[in-house]
Amino acid sequence: MESCSSSSSSSTKDFHVLAVDDNLIDRKLVEKLLENSSCKVTTAENGLRALEFLGLVDEQQQKTLESSVSKVNLIITDYCMPGMSGFELLKKIKESSVMKEVPVVVVSSENIPTRINQCLEEGAQMFMIKPLKQADVKKLKCHLMN
Repeated sequence: MESCSSSSSSSTKDFHVLAVDDNLIDRKLVEKLLENSSCKVTTAENGLRALEFLGLVDEQQQKTLESSVSKVNLIITDYCMPGMSGFELLKKIKESSVMKEVPVVVVSSENIPTRINQCLEEGAQMFMIKPLKQADVKKLKCHLMN
């Protein structure tokens, strides 16, 4: 893709995003924004569900799932979630030999510089502040498709 301004791109049709957020409204918002940008979206309500979807629940499963690595092109996760935070999810994804190349974007309603730096140091592609807007999704796609 030469520029981010092209409105009809065939590559975005195959762009699959996993959106992880414990808040149903936030999850639906992200899903709608991404679908408006012609992305395929799968949602998960927590980190464990996301790991199950990605096949990262246990290392033995990983071998059989290497064929399905291409099932997501991007993971967007909320930072604050019960059970497993978005930061913990990010670390698990980056520790995985199969999934570590998949870009992870962490979103949070709190703009805390230490938290942002911690996520970026751990391998997050971007850190965005909620609520996400259509312009954020455009910026995201532009950033990731180059």
